[in-house]
Amino acid sequence: MSGARTPRRPTVAFATLGCRLNQVDSQSLAARLEERGYRTVAFETPADTVGAGADVVVVNTCTVTARAEVSDRQMIRRAVRTHPRARVVVTGCWAQTDPRGVAAVRGVDAVVGNADKEGLPALIEGLLIAKPREPRILVGDIATAPLAPPPAPRAALRSRAFVKVQEGCQHRCAFCIVPLARGTSRSLPPAAVLEQAHRLVELRHREIVLTGVDLGHYGADLQPQTTLAVLLRALAGVRGLRWVRLSSVLPAYVTGELLDVVIGEPVIAPHFHIPLQSGSDRVLRHMRRPYNVAMYRRLVERLAAAIPRVGLGADVIVGFPGESDEDFARTRDLVDALPFSYLHVFGYSDRAGTEAAALPGHVDARTISRRSAALRALADTKGAAFRRAMVGTTQDALVLETRDRATGALVGLTGNYVEVLLDGPDALMRTVTTVTITDADGLTTRAEIADARARAVPAQSAAGERRKGGEAPLRV
Repeated sequence: MSGARTPRRPTVAFATLGCRLNQVDSQSLAARLEERGYRTVAFETPADTVGAGADVVVVNTCTVTARAEVSDRQMIRRAVRTHPRARVVVTGCWAQTDPRGVAAVRGVDAVVGNADKEGLPALIEGLLIAKPREPRILVGDIATAPLAPPPAPRAALRSRAFVKVQEGCQHRCAFCIVPLARGTSRSLPPAAVLEQAHRLVELRHREIVLTGVDLGHYGADLQPQTTLAVLLRALAGVRGLRWVRLSSVLPAYVTGELLDVVIGEPVIAPHFHIPLQSGSDRVLRHMRRPYNVAMYRRLVERLAAAIPRVGLGADVIVGFPGESDEDFARTRDLVDALPFSYLHVFGYSDRAGTEAAALPGHVDARTISRRSAALRALADTKGAAFRRAMVGTTQDALVLETRDRATGALVGLTGNYVEVLLDGPDALMRTVTTVTITDADGLTTRAEIADARARAVPAQSAAGERRKGGEAPLRV
């Protein structure tokens, strides 16, 4: 019948804070809600825009630092201001660890923990029917929550696809609240990971990033047990996949078998993020980290020797209780000596419920700020030198789906995790393109599309050139 109106689809906006896992979780929640008929809109969409305001706002929170919770509160308040008629649902790590504290923030309609994210779509449907007088709290025991398989991939809107293959953590590091927020280690079965990978390649994703809280522990909880190395060998056989990238792996998990895979398989991106936290063995022991400085150094030096121009990143915590000037000097000297291409520096902050919060010898805020600034300056210098050394080489770059806001240039991401700006048409987006690195200053790396006339140093990307020294396993 002509003139019939199409029912309006309810709209949902997401605000995601914190780590890559939270971003993956938000994408998964968005997909599940779209399967139920919801339409995702940008968080910045003003509520008075006709037909575009969000009916529901989901704030996915972080709790890894005290500053993170400040950001969580600010984002919730911003959601309430930006979308005054929307139902506001708060989920994520802060929701899991302090649901009452979250519910006390004005404007929150529901609190959903990490253990109960699968129930979030049904809860939202109930909220749209009737606004509760008091915030609804759905927070179960994270220790018993299974790792749900990801939803079916949708049409490729992004160049890179993120697949959460592992959740939770077996370690109890003195500073970390993540086990309370994410539970113990659980793995996605290999068959489910491979099925997801094949579907993503069919949707023209050329890069898959494997994510997890404790990624190196992958497979130890499964029956039969398996390993990250076995999973990577299987993924290397997926046709059409240019890169498999690892999000972060503790050095204690990098066995000879895993090294053989990452050195010997060209599909594994030449980029590794290996958390350090401190360059002092004394501080590492107090942190309860499962490695020492010598083990860490051997691993990084081995990767750098085997894979030319490998991208290497690390996390460092500055000002852990009891950290002396000498301890910090050891960290600074180790960072200076190793071939890092970037560094994530975090100032220590107490987290309620962690062992470190009760330790003596807390470092004052001014000292933490001074040490952090010194380490970040060193990291900036090393990163700039790493990028300048790439000038004149050719590299494969995955061209991302959005242009650089400041220049309008295309943005490419190389295998070793360097963003490059280049001129070209939109048709290059979501493709792997060979580029020549032309310039690198303190902040920006520039490139141009390579052609037969480009007089450049070839990138050593073939297995026989790129991977060297892989014959003897490293003992860690």
